[in-house]
Amino acid sequence: MAAFLIRRLIQAVLTVFGVVTAVFFLVQLSGDPSALLLPTEATPEDAARLREAMGLDRPLAIQYLTFLSNAAQGDFGNSFRQRAPALPLVLERLPATLELAFSAFALGLILAFAASITVRLTRSERLRASLLWVAFTFQAIPVFFFGILLILLFSVTLGWLPSLGRGGLSHLILPAFTLATFELALYLRLLNSAFAQEQSQDYVRTAYAKGQSRVQVLLRHMLPNALLPLVTIAGINLGVLLGGAIVTETVFSWPGVGRLIVQAVSQRDFPVVIAGVFVVSLAFVVVNLVVDLLYAVLDPRVRLT
Repeated sequence: MAAFLIRRLIQAVLTVFGVVTAVFFLVQLSGDPSALLLPTEATPEDAARLREAMGLDRPLAIQYLTFLSNAAQGDFGNSFRQRAPALPLVLERLPATLELAFSAFALGLILAFAASITVRLTRSERLRASLLWVAFTFQAIPVFFFGILLILLFSVTLGWLPSLGRGGLSHLILPAFTLATFELALYLRLLNSAFAQEQSQDYVRTAYAKGQSRVQVLLRHMLPNALLPLVTIAGINLGVLLGGAIVTETVFSWPGVGRLIVQAVSQRDFPVVIAGVFVVSLAFVVVNLVVDLLYAVLDPRVRLT
């Protein structure tokens, strides 16, 4: 276990380092941020002074080495726009992203479990086909378009739910449901396939032979084994939700990390972009490490070496 953790931690550090390095050089291709910060009447001398103040006049290699030295100490520089340290600005938005991502993640799994167990208990092929059709329909609709449809229906037409911002539970329902339904089809297919495979196993027939009910066999015996293929995919999807809710956060004006990164990209606020990507990539590798450990707990046959 110790060797596994050390190896995965090294892989995590290298992964985050590679992602941050790639983003550092990519943002340099987006243009000169001083052009957006100066008024239209600014002279070339004004632009030169601003670039010097921001450290953008130095060779790119020197900028990169300085960035690595500072980043190793948790300093990603100051936001060009807000004149404040970039990493604290990102961490201020992190709770909102975590709230949305975990809510959508939990809601998607709950809907998938409820639908799959209902299908197994009723043994209705028509119900299974109908649920899969609905789930695939949701998945086929682009996330931003589905979010706008929900806003038009529940906020504009019915007036039941708020459409923008972060507040109480009512503000969370629409963005969380938008994200949850997109992954529903994948979860349903995995669970349906896993249950079908477990149904033919000897331990299931033995449980029925002992007189156990369908509910007992399904929940006590089949469900733990059916979870195994879902754990890995669900863990990856959670990492994707943490970093990939950018569109949803933008549609619903949700004040999360994704929306902050989008705004920073449009403003060429390099320190905020890099700090945001660092936080997202770190969250992704941590989630994947937890998934590996959880898989070993659920399946004693797995050995972490």
